[in-house]
Amino acid sequence: MTVKKSLLPIGSIVIIDGFEVDGVKKKLMIYGRKQIQSGNDEIWDYVACFYPEGNISSNYNVFFNHENIVRILFRGYEDEEEIAYRNNFL
Repeated sequence: MTVKKSLLPIGSIVIIDGFEVDGVKKKLMIYGRKQIQSGNDEIWDYVACFYPEGNISSNYNVFFNHENIVRILFRGYEDEEEIAYRNNFL
């Protein structure tokens, strides 16, 4: 089965270009795809939270696009349902 989109699955851990907290590149965990940031009409490829902290609040959501990823540290779980979702909906 082929996957139409190259978007990463939920749970993937990444580092994105230019994102630092206190001068340190921060790991992010993807928890949503094709997201609209509140108050903004732009559709982002991903929404993520800090890793290992998890989802603290919407104030800490990080929205970004696939091309901003500089390193994939962990690829999230993929099964037939995930592949079908990406083929049909993303």
